[in-house]
Amino acid sequence: MLKSLEGKFLAVSALALGVAFSAQAETVRLSSHGGSDPAVIHGLLNDVLADEIAALGIDVEYAPNEGDYSQFILNALSAGTAPDVFYTDIFWSRSIFGPGQAAAVDNSDISDALLPSLVDAFTYEGNLLAVAKDFNTLAVHYDKDVFDDAGVAYPDEGDSWEVFQEKLSTVQAAFDDVYGVCVVPDYARFAAFALGTGWRPFNEEGKTVLDDNFRRAFAFYTGLIENGAGVLAADIGEGWTGGCLGSGKAAVAMEGAWIIGYLKDAAPNMEYGTTLIPVDAETGERGNLIFTVGWTVRADSEVKDAAHQLVELLTGEKAQQWVLEQGLALPSRSSLVNNAYLEGDSKEQKANRMVFRGASEGNVMPYFFGDLGGAWLEPINSALNSVMLGEADVDTAISEAQARLDVLMAD
Repeated sequence: MLKSLEGKFLAVSALALGVAFSAQAETVRLSSHGGSDPAVIHGLLNDVLADEIAALGIDVEYAPNEGDYSQFILNALSAGTAPDVFYTDIFWSRSIFGPGQAAAVDNSDISDALLPSLVDAFTYEGNLLAVAKDFNTLAVHYDKDVFDDAGVAYPDEGDSWEVFQEKLSTVQAAFDDVYGVCVVPDYARFAAFALGTGWRPFNEEGKTVLDDNFRRAFAFYTGLIENGAGVLAADIGEGWTGGCLGSGKAAVAMEGAWIIGYLKDAAPNMEYGTTLIPVDAETGERGNLIFTVGWTVRADSEVKDAAHQLVELLTGEKAQQWVLEQGLALPSRSSLVNNAYLEGDSKEQKANRMVFRGASEGNVMPYFFGDLGGAWLEPINSALNSVMLGEADVDTAISEAQARLDVLMAD
């Protein structure tokens, strides 16, 4: 049984903000993920935005949640104890938007200021229901020393799939204990190739068709192992491609900007570079996914106006500039596209720049699957896994995945 959240919110006091709130201050309850997020949110509330929050007469009570955040929010909304402002991940956004539990953003200045793809991602039935606080896309991160030692040119944004694979296989052949790339049986990585072919998760009728374009990308991605260009991450004791790169077991990882902080800790001396996902030679396009989280105002909040004002501050230029310069996330505002920080020469700045470019170059789709959510992913991920483990050939695996998707969409 969900316990009341009363008394469990960590108040950002007037003393912490360095100001004295008036007796009429409105209290806005705010929640986010746990982990590293509390330090970021406290920095924004207590340091970066303290004066602006005080000027609006808002008293913020902030409580991060360390558990399953989506389940926490859904339970709290059902019990009537949800915070006024909370995170909504694009992946499970429909479970919040569909039942009408998110307040619409009526300020056109906000929607006009955001990257168009992020506005589209959080728009439901014509209404913007969350304001993207930041985002990520996929990029190719590579260990420069490994490529130098192998005498192989670095991965480049002009590489086709075939050139990319050739570079990886040549690197892998040069070492006994370093693979070209780790691969994982996950649509969240494979999709960058499938989308590059022009394939779309849902056609005009709203159905998923695993067509010839999908098959071509599927065969390439799963074939990286068979063609001596990569290894299944689990086979070398890793759960993600970033772990393979950081541990020195692979020359390349396909991840978002979240890998930057990990490499800073796991491989502080690594000289790495970052480039865009390779292009499909047949279409001349590259694909990518947008991963994003937005701030949502609870539809029945009693302090809705104040909550929207707080969201505007948390996603404004001042806040996003600070977050960007901390190396924490990429800004969702169009005005920061040409930000000086993104033009720097450090490996971290270059990585951020490539991930930022990934949101607008090629065929880019949000990591979102309508009402089906994670259930849509499972047949494709199972097909990838069965081929990578040698349990099925490409055509059999795709045929079985299509049959499962047909049943899923018929329900």
